[in-house]
Amino acid sequence: MDLYLGGKRALVTGASKGIGAAIAETLAGEGCDLHLAARNGGALESHARKLREEHGVAVTVHAVDLRVAADLERLTEATGDADIVVNSAGDIPAGTLEDVGSEFWRHAWNLEVFGYIDLVRCVYPRFRARGHGVIVNVIGTGGAGNAALMAFIKALGGEGPRHGVRVVGVNPGPVATERVTTMRAAKRRR
Repeated sequence: MDLYLGGKRALVTGASKGIGAAIAETLAGEGCDLHLAARNGGALESHARKLREEHGVAVTVHAVDLRVAADLERLTEATGDADIVVNSAGDIPAGTLEDVGSEFWRHAWNLEVFGYIDLVRCVYPRFRARGHGVIVNVIGTGGAGNAALMAFIKALGGEGPRHGVRVVGVNPGPVATERVTTMRAAKRRR
C-alpha cells in the first residue's frame, strides 16, 4: 500500500512497544522517517535499529516522559521537522474505582490525557504556521480519560482544516499488546 509518506517525517510517542511500535513499523514500511519517543530508551534503540535495517529510513530516538515539562520541551524542539505526530503513549489504568488509587490515577492522566494535550499544544501552532500537518491520537474507547481526549480532539479537529491541519482520534478496540494481555490476566485473578 502506498500512503504517499516517502520523504515525510513522523513523531510517534509510546513507540517502544505495543500499538506505538506497530505504528512506527507501518510508517517506516511506507518510507516515512521517524522520531520515536517513549520512556524506555533501551527498547526504543532496539526498535529503531530494526526499523533502520529493515526499511532503510532515518530514525531518531527520544527517551522522554511526556509528564515532565522539560522532556516535553526537549522533544518538541528536537522534532521540529515532523509532518505527522502520533500520540500513542498509554497509561490509563484498568480496574474499579476501589482498585485504582488516586495517586496512580493522576499519574496515568498526566501521561495519556495531559501528555497528549500538552504535546498537541506544542506542535499545533507550528503546523498551523506551515499550513499543513497531521496529528493522530490513539485513545481507546473506554473511561473518563479517553472521553476527555475525544472532546479535545473533536474541538481542535473542527478548527484544524481551516489551517491545513488534520487532528483525528482513533479508538481501537482491544489489541493483543503486552499491556492488554497483562490487564486481562490481572482481571481474571480477581
